[in-house]
Amino acid sequence: MTTEIINASPDCEIVTSRVLNHAREIVYRAWSEPEHLKIWWGPNGFTNTFNEFNFTVGGKWSFIMHGSDKGNYPNECEFIKIEKPTLIAWKRHSKPLFQVVVTFEEIDAIKTKVIFKQLFNTAEECNKIKKFVIDKNEENFDRLEEELKKMI
Repeated sequence: MTTEIINASPDCEIVTSRVLNHAREIVYRAWSEPEHLKIWWGPNGFTNTFNEFNFTVGGKWSFIMHGSDKGNYPNECEFIKIEKPTLIAWKRHSKPLFQVVVTFEEIDAIKTKVIFKQLFNTAEECNKIKKFVIDKNEENFDRLEEELKKMI
């Protein structure tokens, strides 16, 4: 089953972007291959246990994020759109509910701009986590950069 991507207004989205000094192919692999994604996904101090990662439209991504505060955070997601090597989108089935759309823009042979959008149905839902998530998304990108260095 596929789901349409939410057409969110600016007050219903959280957007984080970064230009990475790596080719788009490598950056896309870091997001689409579980052996890489599980290493860097999440803010500082988090680790992941992937239970299922079926990287196809309609496929499930089931995992547990283990926080540095010793908490465990189950995540159930479904991939809703994949356009290699330019876009990956998924819908969360666990709370908080939102969609994620990640785009990969090739700037040149060794630079890629990644735009990470979290899309919510309402501004109220978005604002519940926005103040916490912005810094954590930057930490996530920092961890991605470390994994990319190991991949080349």
